[in-house]
Amino acid sequence: MSLEEYKPGTAFTGVIGRTFEVSAPAWPMPVRAKEGAPNILFIILDDTGFGQIGCYGSPIETPNLDSLAANGLRYSNMHTTALCSPTRSCVMTGRNHHSNGMACITEGSLGYPGYNGYIPFENGFLSEMLLQHGYNTFAVGKWHLTPVDQVSAAGPYDRWPLGRGFERYYGFLGADTHQYYPDLAYDNHRISPPRKPEEGYHLTEDLVDKAISFIADSKQVAPNKPFFMYFCPGATHAPHHVPKEWADKYKGKFDDGWEAYREKVFGRQKELGIIPRETELSRHDPDVKPWAKCSPEEKRLYSRMMEVYAGFLTHTDYHIGRLLGFLKSIGEFENTLVMALSDNGASSEGGPTGSVNENFFFNNVPESLEENLRLIDKLGGPEVFNHYAWGWTWAGNTPFRRWKRETYRGGISDPFIVHWPKGIRAKGEIRAQYAHAIDMTPTVLESLGIEPPTVVKGIAQSSIEGVSFAHTFDDAASPSKHHTQYFEMMGHRSIYHDGWRAVCPWPGTSFTEAGMPFGMPIFAETLTELDAKSWELYHVAEDFAENHNLAGKEPIRLAEMISQWYVEAGKHKVLPIDGRGIMRALAERPQIAPDRARYVYYPGTQPVPTFSGVRLLNRPHSITAEVEIPGNGADGVLLCHGDNEGGYVFYVKDRKLHYAHNYVARHIYHVESKGNVPEGRHQLRYEFEVTGEPDFSEGKGAPGSGRLYIDGKPAGEIEMPFTTPFSMGLSGGICVGALPGAPITPELEAPFAFAGTIHSVTVDVGGALITDSKAEMRIHMARQ
Repeated sequence: MSLEEYKPGTAFTGVIGRTFEVSAPAWPMPVRAKEGAPNILFIILDDTGFGQIGCYGSPIETPNLDSLAANGLRYSNMHTTALCSPTRSCVMTGRNHHSNGMACITEGSLGYPGYNGYIPFENGFLSEMLLQHGYNTFAVGKWHLTPVDQVSAAGPYDRWPLGRGFERYYGFLGADTHQYYPDLAYDNHRISPPRKPEEGYHLTEDLVDKAISFIADSKQVAPNKPFFMYFCPGATHAPHHVPKEWADKYKGKFDDGWEAYREKVFGRQKELGIIPRETELSRHDPDVKPWAKCSPEEKRLYSRMMEVYAGFLTHTDYHIGRLLGFLKSIGEFENTLVMALSDNGASSEGGPTGSVNENFFFNNVPESLEENLRLIDKLGGPEVFNHYAWGWTWAGNTPFRRWKRETYRGGISDPFIVHWPKGIRAKGEIRAQYAHAIDMTPTVLESLGIEPPTVVKGIAQSSIEGVSFAHTFDDAASPSKHHTQYFEMMGHRSIYHDGWRAVCPWPGTSFTEAGMPFGMPIFAETLTELDAKSWELYHVAEDFAENHNLAGKEPIRLAEMISQWYVEAGKHKVLPIDGRGIMRALAERPQIAPDRARYVYYPGTQPVPTFSGVRLLNRPHSITAEVEIPGNGADGVLLCHGDNEGGYVFYVKDRKLHYAHNYVARHIYHVESKGNVPEGRHQLRYEFEVTGEPDFSEGKGAPGSGRLYIDGKPAGEIEMPFTTPFSMGLSGGICVGALPGAPITPELEAPFAFAGTIHSVTVDVGGALITDSKAEMRIHMARQ
């Protein structure tokens, strides 16, 4: 037989008379999506209120989101959990946040099944589901779904994006980040930003660039392969960072104040049909100072804060437009199912007067109007970490009461846009059906004709708890399939059932009326009293903004709904209820490694996240660097932690040894050695001795003496009347040999890499840690 005759299946007789058949190759079949399967694009905004997007009645310009709405659908009855990570877990899994172990953000996790921050692998992510059906999967931007003890280079990595079904990742793993000096992760490792802010760098632009490149990388090889893109900019969470020209577009636009903003937005919402014509605007919030009572200086500051926020949102929308434009340019836009959602209501984390540094909040340092006014021209720039005042939070959630972290509608009702030209005939219409973030994944699955998987990565899957709203795409009159939904966030509870809502606010309807701040613990007797006296009842089918409490008129209905809340709580692991808020961050939780007296850090390594590193505050400690100095000297960082909102840096400059402690950007304690650091191998050391008690209630950490040593010989000393009490900030991390983020002291310019050789840096914390648990409790309850 000739070679041409040896075809698969051909029979022939061998030399010994036996008959053989040519083997046929059996290749593993590639996993391919159905022909014509749409791309999926989730756009998850952060802390953007119901009344802050243009197509929801806001004067803030968002033309690209508005365009999606004009050619798609706006939902007026979409709900979230009142907080970022819990909502995002719902979006990704189709399960409720307590079912995901995400009752709170990961930094507030507790040792209970609904609270531990470990999203169970039996609750598969949409990314994991779509991988099984031939999709590329990309995550870009904020993640914040990994347990806080697992975000370091020591891993484990199975709850990082690439461990939960995403093939590519670029973004930041935590709650927020500096928009000019972000804490970036690329796939499974940390990286530095590609440019500096003075070179025009901004995180949102970078994220969109990477989103476009991920899609392009795939499409140029496999143009028929659909993708799932989970795109989550840092906006509009604090810091409200945006180039000045974007904020200046809104100069003077908010000078008439937050009440005027609400009235204008409320009227526009009625014109657009986003809210029913009979809707009443909710009351003036007791925790918000009337604009008329603000001083001229306050008005000038608060107006500028809102101008910066508006510019930040418009800037974000512009870059979202770039991503959408790219999809149009490659012919993918028409067959991309886009869902755009905010993860909770507008944020109150700026406090009643706004903030120029979120680290004030974490350290119980009071805001200063004079200082904020001094920095007014810096708002939006890299030098500050700014957030607007409560008045704009309240206004941003028009027409509802309250805000993020509370389960009134201001915290849980959010803008939601769906756009899919090839799959939805309706254009520019509004849908009023009740929906929740847990409904997004089942809606996508139904739209793709995919059944929820029973197994993911060999793990049997739990039931999806959301329901699809795909039937509403082309049928405005079709009733919602979502009849009951519970809510709980840090003790604030509510439940929806078929047009009614029962709400049990904690600590009360406002902080002013409750006489208590945010974050108070709930004891058993308190819970009993709350259930007896504090539940409110609203017929939201007729009272859209929750203005008329019918608890006294409908006691039987209210009792039934309270009972139903407990049924749902038992079903979804909501109990025990914990109302402590930020205090949860102080709870003991597992760490990747046990605490120790001696920590050794090395050059050329990734920054160590704050929660995984050594804690130096309020305790005696020493930092010892083993270095080699070349003949011409060597400037640069030896060890640092934090960034320009607070931190410390141990470094060499102009042949002198230096240490600087940045107290929440208000004061920098700096000591310089008297003599030069000589050439050769040396031991450079800084020691801190505690000399008194901290005053945590005043935002002041332990006072002490800081001393420099060169080869064991005293080289400099400084007295610090107080130091940072609790937090070096959420950004920066601990780093050897360079500044990973914004400069901790203005005397340095990042990265200020060390020009000599660092062998190691050893941190010794053998001294006793000074703590005051009662004072810490007061701090974390007093800030709001």
